[in-house]
Amino acid sequence: MANQQSVTSTLHIPQVSSTDSSGTVTPISQHSTPLPSTAASIHDTVSSKSKDTQSISTTLAAQPSTSKTPQPRSDDSLAFNKFILYENRLRFYVVASNTSDSRHRIIKIDRTSQDELDVVEDEATYSGKQMSAMLKMLEDGNKGCGGLGKARVFFGVAGFIKFTAGWYMILIAKRSVVALLGGHYVYHCESTDIVPVSFNHKIDKPAEEQRLMNIFKQVDMTKNFYFSYTYDLTSTLQHNLTRSGLSPCRRWNMNDRFAWNHHLLTTAFGTTSAPSSKSHWLVPLIHGHVDQAKLTVLGRVVFITLIARRSRHHAGARYLKRGANDEGNVANEVETEQIVSETLTTPFYYPASKDTSDGKQGRRPSPNYTSYVQYRGSIPVFWTQEVTSMVPKPPIEIPVMDPFYTAAARHFDDLFRRYGSPIMILNLIKKREPQPRESKLLEEYTQCVRYLNQFLPTDKRMIYRAWDMARAYKEKTQDVISYLEDIAEESIQMTGFFHTGPEPFSHYLQNEYDTMSVQNGICRTNCVDCLDRTNAAQFVFGKRALGHQLYALGIVDTPNLAFDSDAVNMLTEMYHDHGDSLALQYTGSALVNRVETYRRMPHWNSHSRDIIENLRRFYANSLLDADKQTAINLFLGVPAEKTSTRAAPQRGNYQKWFKDEHLQTAYPLEDCEQAVNQYLSTRGDYWIEYYRPLLFTSLGKHFAFSMNSTLKLPGLGSTAITFDSSSKYNVRLTGRPLGTSI
Repeated sequence: MANQQSVTSTLHIPQVSSTDSSGTVTPISQHSTPLPSTAASIHDTVSSKSKDTQSISTTLAAQPSTSKTPQPRSDDSLAFNKFILYENRLRFYVVASNTSDSRHRIIKIDRTSQDELDVVEDEATYSGKQMSAMLKMLEDGNKGCGGLGKARVFFGVAGFIKFTAGWYMILIAKRSVVALLGGHYVYHCESTDIVPVSFNHKIDKPAEEQRLMNIFKQVDMTKNFYFSYTYDLTSTLQHNLTRSGLSPCRRWNMNDRFAWNHHLLTTAFGTTSAPSSKSHWLVPLIHGHVDQAKLTVLGRVVFITLIARRSRHHAGARYLKRGANDEGNVANEVETEQIVSETLTTPFYYPASKDTSDGKQGRRPSPNYTSYVQYRGSIPVFWTQEVTSMVPKPPIEIPVMDPFYTAAARHFDDLFRRYGSPIMILNLIKKREPQPRESKLLEEYTQCVRYLNQFLPTDKRMIYRAWDMARAYKEKTQDVISYLEDIAEESIQMTGFFHTGPEPFSHYLQNEYDTMSVQNGICRTNCVDCLDRTNAAQFVFGKRALGHQLYALGIVDTPNLAFDSDAVNMLTEMYHDHGDSLALQYTGSALVNRVETYRRMPHWNSHSRDIIENLRRFYANSLLDADKQTAINLFLGVPAEKTSTRAAPQRGNYQKWFKDEHLQTAYPLEDCEQAVNQYLSTRGDYWIEYYRPLLFTSLGKHFAFSMNSTLKLPGLGSTAITFDSSSKYNVRLTGRPLGTSI
C-alpha cells in the first residue's frame, strides 16, 4: 500500500474509436438492478471484512489517500456504457464506466471452474481515483498469474452459452447508433465475440462442441439485433412512461417476450427470471427492425421512428413454424411501434412553469411525443405445411381440430392482458380459390372468433374483419388502399394512440382533447405468411396514424395526408425496409408484393424482381430452413422434442377462457397521467447518456444531424443542400401548403 499515493487520479481507459462506429459513447439501463453476488466477497489480494458492503471496497475506504468512501449506485442518476475486460489465468475483471468516466463498478468472473459460472459483482461505486488504485492493487496482487493482462474494450455482455463443456461469454464488440428517443440512444449490434470463460477449456467431445458452435453462429447477431442502455426497447413508449400506473398483471420492468437473448442472460444463473437480465452489464437484445428519419416542415423538425420487435416464442422459419402452439404463442409474431415526435426539446419533459417546493426546477410532460402500436402474427389455430416435396406452395393441413379453440383462447387472453380492449382482427387471406388452400384457414379462423366472442361481454367482443385483399387487387373491383384506409381510420378511432401531453390550444378551442391520450387495444393483422399483404396493410395503418399524430402535434391542419407527399414517400420507404427485414428473418427473401403493387404503380423492374425473390424464397424454404430452425432453437434455448421435460399446459375453462382483470382498461387515463409525471421526476434524466459538454464532436458525426431526412435530395449529400430561399428545392420541400407539403 506504500505506493498507493503515486496512483493517478483518473482511470486510464483504452481508446474506443476503433471499435465503436457510433461516434457517441453512452451508458447502461437506468432502471436496472445489480446482479446479486454469488459469493460474499471477492477473494483476491484485497480482502473484505465489512458485512455491509461485502465487497472489495472496504480496503480502499480505509485508506486516507482515497478521497471519498464509495457510494452505492443510484439507479436514477447513474448508467454505464463502456466496459473494459482484464484477464489472467485465474479470473476475468470487468470494469464498467459511465459516460463521463467519473463512476465505475467492477465485476469478477472466476476462470478456474469449467462446470460452474461464478460471478461476483462489487456493490460499491468508485470514482476514477479509487478505481485506479483498485486496479493497481489487483495488478500487484495478481503478478503470479499474469497480472491484469491487456485491456480490452467492449460494449456489453449479451449472455453466456454452454454446449458440451465449459461456458462461453458473448461480448458486444462493435455498435452503431440507429435512433434517438428522448435523449436515449438506440444501437445496432455490429459485431460480437465469443470468449471461453475457463482458462483451461478442456473439451471431451471436440467434434460435437465445434458442431454446436457452428450451429449457434448461424444466428447472425450482427444483423437486426438492437439494444439501448437507458431505454427499455422491449416495451412500448406508452408502457415505459406509464408503467407505475398500470395494474400488476401489466407491469413489467422488461418484456422478456421480445428479449431474444433471454436464455443467454438467465440460464447461466440457474433461473428463468433472474434479475441478471436487468443488471447493468448484461444487455437485453431485441430482434426485428429499427429505423428513424427526419421530417422537416416549415422549419419544424419531426422524428419518425419505426420499431419492430419479434417475439422469441414459437419463433423460426416459415414452413416449420406455422399457426399457434399449445401455450397460445403464434409464429411470426411482431409488434410494430410508430413513434412521431417533434424535437423542440431533447427529453420527454418540459421545464415546469413553477419550481417545486424544495426549490428545484419542476418538470412537466413534453406534449411532443406520440406513439401508435400495431401487431402481426400467424392465424392462432393448429395448422401446418409439409415441405417434404419440392412444391412452391405446399398444401395447408389442419391436423388437430379443437372444438374449443384452446390455443386461440390463450392467445387472445394474452393480447387482452398486454394491450387491453378493443381488439380488431384484420384477416386478409383468400376467400375463393380453384384448389382450397388458404380458404380452409378462413373458415376455421372465422369459426374460432365466433366461438370465443360469444362468451365475452358485449362491449369487449373482438371486431373481426375478413377481406380477400388479393382478389380485390386482381379483379380491380375495389381500390385496395382506400378500403384499407377506411378500416385503419375505424381502428384508430376505437383504440386511439398515445400522446404525452395536450394537443395545441387551437384544438382545445374546437372542443377537442385538452389532456394526454392513451392507446387501449390493438389491431391484429394477418395473411397466410404475415408478410406481403400484412406489410402493405400495416403501412396504410401507419400512414393513417401518421396523419393523426402530426395533427395532434399541431403540424398539419387535417389528419388526411396526400399519398404523393414527402412525408408519405418517406414513410413508404421506411415500411419497405421494415417489411424486407421481417421477411428475410422469416423466409430468407425480401418482400415480393410491395405497397406500389397494391397502388397499381409498380416499378418497371418489379416483375423480374418478384420472380427472383420467389426463387430465393423457394430455395431458402426447401434447403436452408431446417438448419436455420436448429440454430434458432439452440440460440433461444428451445429443448428438442425428444428431450423436452415441459409439462403439458393445463386445460382452461371452455367458456370463461379469459381473465376478468385482463378485460379491464389497460391504460387508465388518470393513472397514466400520474405515472408519466412520476417517471419524469424520478427517471427522466436524458443527459446521463446524451449531454457531453467536454466532448468535441464535428456536426457531421452527430447522429441527429446526419440521419435520413426529407431535406436530403436523391443523389445529394447533406453538404450539397442549399438553403437559399429562392431555391426551387427549398420551396418544394418546405414551402407548400400544410395539407400537401409533407
